[in-house]
Amino acid sequence: MVVLLQRAVLLIVDDNWIAKVLGVALILLPPIGAWALVRELLFGSRMQKLAKILEAEGGLPVDDLPRTPGGRIVREAADAEFVKYQREAEAAPDDWRSWFRLSCAYDAAGDRKRARSSMRDAIAMFRSSPVPQ
Repeated sequence: MVVLLQRAVLLIVDDNWIAKVLGVALILLPPIGAWALVRELLFGSRMQKLAKILEAEGGLPVDDLPRTPGGRIVREAADAEFVKYQREAEAAPDDWRSWFRLSCAYDAAGDRKRARSSMRDAIAMFRSSPVPQ
């Protein structure tokens, strides 16, 4: 970090405007990267905590979907299974468990963006629940 900061200062004091922009970027990018790393680590830690609770309750979805010879989940089977978890989440919209399982179904169906969004919703519901978990 010290060397990076030194290089950034050298670039900022240079007369070339491109060097100045690169120097500012060298100062700004490491904190942004550290923030993103911490955010992802917290997301993974919180997701793992919820998974352990669901596992203890026997509520984790079973991974028994058929797979291709390459190991990927068969998309049609995942889509068919997805409907079950979608209905569960619609029936219990305030239950973090249903959103966790919906997130797993999104992931199995190949929709990572919605899987992460559903998992964030599950984590937020868990963290805001009044009953200690």
